[in-house]
Amino acid sequence: MRWFLSSLLGLVPLAAFGASPNVIVVITDDQGYGDLGAHGNPVLKTPQIDAFAKQSAWLKNFYVSPVCAPTRASLMSGQYNYRTGVTDTYLGRALMRPDVKVLPEMLAAAGYRTGLFGKWHLGDNYPLRPEDRGFQETLWSAGGGLGQPSDHPDTVAKTAYFDPILKQNGKEVKTKGYCTDVFTDAALKFITKESDKPFFAYIAYNAPHAPYQVPEEFAAKYAKLDLSEKAFPDKGQPWAGKKLNTTDIARAYGMIENIDTNFGRLMKALDDKKLAENTIVVFLTDNGPGGVRWNAGLRNRKGTVYEGGIRVPCYVRWPAKVKPQTVETALAHIDLAPTLQTACGFEAKTHFDGTSFLQLLQREKEWAARTLFFQWHRGDVPEEGRAFAVRGPRYKLVQANGVAPNAKWQPKYELFDIANDPFEEKDLAAEKPVELAQLKRAYDVWFPEVTKKGFAPPRIIIGSDKEPVTRLSRQDWRGPKAGWDADSYGHWEVKIAREGRYRVTVYAPGEYDHCEILGCGVVHGYPFDKPKKDKFTFEEGLYAQEGELRFFVKLDKKVRGAHHVEFEYLGPEKK
Repeated sequence: MRWFLSSLLGLVPLAAFGASPNVIVVITDDQGYGDLGAHGNPVLKTPQIDAFAKQSAWLKNFYVSPVCAPTRASLMSGQYNYRTGVTDTYLGRALMRPDVKVLPEMLAAAGYRTGLFGKWHLGDNYPLRPEDRGFQETLWSAGGGLGQPSDHPDTVAKTAYFDPILKQNGKEVKTKGYCTDVFTDAALKFITKESDKPFFAYIAYNAPHAPYQVPEEFAAKYAKLDLSEKAFPDKGQPWAGKKLNTTDIARAYGMIENIDTNFGRLMKALDDKKLAENTIVVFLTDNGPGGVRWNAGLRNRKGTVYEGGIRVPCYVRWPAKVKPQTVETALAHIDLAPTLQTACGFEAKTHFDGTSFLQLLQREKEWAARTLFFQWHRGDVPEEGRAFAVRGPRYKLVQANGVAPNAKWQPKYELFDIANDPFEEKDLAAEKPVELAQLKRAYDVWFPEVTKKGFAPPRIIIGSDKEPVTRLSRQDWRGPKAGWDADSYGHWEVKIAREGRYRVTVYAPGEYDHCEILGCGVVHGYPFDKPKKDKFTFEEGLYAQEGELRFFVKLDKKVRGAHHVEFEYLGPEKK
């Protein structure tokens, strides 16, 4: 197969080089197109990534989803996120179905060592964790990132990025240091480990996502600078947002400079171990900037299907096979998995929506014209026609309305000549109705195709020996009252794997005088003579079945949901 692929690509066979390539994918969180010195930011210092960019193929028009979990689902699977069941970032909508074949599984089957260091955001519990999806070595944060409801109950939100409690190879560990440094340290140990196997390291930093927490030395110098619009190049669209918080910008820039420092450590390790020549390194980000700041003139930011929300930095370096160059062709998150599969010299029997762009980088074959699709809005199930974009080779159709949950919206179709108007300044919808209609017809075919499997949520399995202790959080509960507010409550879609006794621990900040469990054959209330505070542990018998599971706490008849519920299997019921 390697000889066949190599002949097809017009390359020297990988076996002749001596080994299959190593792979490092570095992805950052909420770092926009304008958040690099290499992209014209005159304030932000990213010397390590800038130097890397000069050595790499720059995928100038690389696209992702408007928000993070859908992007990650597409990166891992090579499919549009709707096929994987992932629709959103929280409330059970970021759980990737366990039957979806993903890149680490493919690489592990091909003989690779596989490791994840950072943010997963596709399921916190068995069978959805990275350990269940082909990653052999892991150090990762739960949910959508640190400082969110999926954090360990002992986490202090104001310092969540420092000394975080993380999941390492199936166990929780208290780490020491700033999160980006901690993830890099673990990745370096993995990369430099002596082994005769090639490696795949997925390094998914949760920075510079809010909350903007960073060691003070990284933010201090930016806090002294002018970070208003007048300090940046005046081109393209104005900054997306009315409220400017220069403190947040200074801290976000400090977080990115810290990422740059750690990225330099990774590249130095490859040089020191003489691995750089045959290691594919990909650097990209997961969507546009999360805050209001300069975005290189692109329109809008994270959460939208305008260029500022879905066009991101992406660089690929592989000295042995790829020359530094600028690639103008529109590429996307769905293309990375098939590209790496081809580059690593194997063929997995799985469906890809994306296409390998290795031949494009090698300049061995003309790229066939195609159309790309992007859509995101809040809600359990995607709705046709709501908040989507269609990117053709030249024109881009945008219907950006309908992002907010339960909002009334009317479609507004815009058409942009992206090749000549990358800032989306001139709407051509009225002038070019034929081109608009063609892209709309393509979307009308795409949407029912990628949503045909439906969106029944994967069930979290409780009581499996693969995960002895299962902790549910507000990240994954569902229902009309589910949310992250103090008075929110919801249910979890679960499967009880084993009938028997369980130690159950309920975490609910504040006082309560009643706790109630409902679902999976259990209706049980626990009234207290004196109010409990924060944490309550009891034993409960659970049946082996599937269903919705709810936990409520009450004080003075006011009901709210538990923030976390923890289950530990103790054994069969005593007869």
